[in-house]
Amino acid sequence: MTKLSVNINKIATLRNARGGDRPNVVQTAKDCERFGAEGITVHPRPDERHIRYQDVYDLKAVVTTEFNIEGNPTPDFLKLVKEVRPEQATLVPDAPDAITSNAGWDTIRYKDFLTDVIGELKGLGIRTSIFVDPVVEMVEGAAAVGTDRIELYTEDYARHYHTNREQAIAPYLAAARKAQELSLGLNAGHDLDLDNLKYLHDTLPNLMEVSIGHALICDALYYGLENTIQLYLRQLK
Repeated sequence: MTKLSVNINKIATLRNARGGDRPNVVQTAKDCERFGAEGITVHPRPDERHIRYQDVYDLKAVVTTEFNIEGNPTPDFLKLVKEVRPEQATLVPDAPDAITSNAGWDTIRYKDFLTDVIGELKGLGIRTSIFVDPVVEMVEGAAAVGTDRIELYTEDYARHYHTNREQAIAPYLAAARKAQELSLGLNAGHDLDLDNLKYLHDTLPNLMEVSIGHALICDALYYGLENTIQLYLRQLK
């Protein structure tokens, strides 16, 4: 079964826009779990423009499902992850000024760096995942550095889904099959929504987890958070 991990960065963005503590990210995480979410994802960035480092410590104390921390493995990020020890750390090569993640790792070019980081995290019992583009060679490179899972960057799939979904998903299917061949766990995320999620889920083999934030929170403005989480869970059945 594919798990739904709710990324709550946008809740923190809304809070930070006004100051204070409304909406409260800790309470939102607890409510997401109560409404059926099977994981909570956060992506703290160096400027703390949405999720703050302190939020991550606060969330660790209350998240009862799977806690997934995403981010660029800078020294500060790695210190945070090592202290919090989430169930999963997802390594993303985003620049400090990136609005959102916009590319996967070159797992061949950064083989030595990723091998060292993954070794450290796995030594602490933290499951690791590497954010990658749907390129078979990058999947092979991910396996070579010892990661437990990969997360396929699905922005390109989402962009072309309504034009030709079979063509849009073809490279993802090839990457997923390669991951299966190499015994890599498979996650996916970025721009997944109520329109394109079910087809992705039904097509990719052994999809273990999707991380969804922006679209889910946007939908919650209309449908309510509890109902929205249930709508997304239905797409994964």
